[in-house]
Amino acid sequence: MGRVKGIQPLKATTAVLLPCYNEEQTIGKVISDFHAALPEADIYVYDNNSTDRTAQKAKEAGAIVRQEPRQGKGNVIRAMFEDIDANVYVMADGDDTYPADAAPAMVQKVLDGYDMVIGDRLSSTYFQENKRPFHNIGNRVVRGFINSLFNAHVTDIMTGYRAFSFTYVKTYPILSKGFEVETEMTIHSLDKNVRLYEMPIQYRDRPEGSVSKLDTVGDGLKVLSTIFRMIREYRPLPFFGGLGAVIDITGIALVISVLIDFWNTGAVARFPTLIGSVLLILVGLLSIVTGIILDVIAKNDRKSYITNSNIFSYLKRAELSDKE
Repeated sequence: MGRVKGIQPLKATTAVLLPCYNEEQTIGKVISDFHAALPEADIYVYDNNSTDRTAQKAKEAGAIVRQEPRQGKGNVIRAMFEDIDANVYVMADGDDTYPADAAPAMVQKVLDGYDMVIGDRLSSTYFQENKRPFHNIGNRVVRGFINSLFNAHVTDIMTGYRAFSFTYVKTYPILSKGFEVETEMTIHSLDKNVRLYEMPIQYRDRPEGSVSKLDTVGDGLKVLSTIFRMIREYRPLPFFGGLGAVIDITGIALVISVLIDFWNTGAVARFPTLIGSVLLILVGLLSIVTGIILDVIAKNDRKSYITNSNIFSYLKRAELSDKE
């Protein structure tokens, strides 16, 4: 490796990532739109066990087509992030709901130094275009809850239209297997305090005849499960500390009721209640201590993430410097 100069090359490589499952009707147009918007970008379509001609249509439109046998959008994105190297990544869906003409501005924001650019549907046309009311309600609920927990102001938590830096892609551990991956991305980014930028985009609903793969109830439960898991992992002190405080308050209230009876009668008439309340207090204290220990571990994980990000950024700069 040569000496690192720390400057961007005149030409940055860009990869457009399109995870697809049965998008025969729209994938050709999506690829053509991204070719027009980003003519020098490589467009990758990862076909996730489609039963129609998605892969064939993608090849005909000029995309690089690969197969991902593990079912689920999270699995597909994990494979994409692992396999593909580029300076900037643009991720969208193959259903023609996101405007390709917004991609150049998103790419430029990444080149300006942002780690993740979010294509914000909710500030523009999403609530008018989306014909699934429960999805609208779910977006609002998830957004409010996550922003409150992380003291953030992200408008669109679950959008599938994003742009990423090389460092973000190579240091983000994807655990979700399905559509909940976008929520996981946002929570991870807020917890790790990466550089985020939200860009309003014009969302449009699927064209007639194109069927959504989302299961409103099933995928909604998965999203809620992901939020619960990530709060437990990323915010353990509020999670376990709050649970412990509730348990302790319950135990103390029971102890007080027993003490009041003892004060009035001079005898302990409810030994089971007394024993149970003491156990509750101990369990609550144990939960609080657990939260403190896990909070230290979570902070160390954030430190490790920063270290890994710095290493990947350094190596990427070194590679770019050698190519000049």
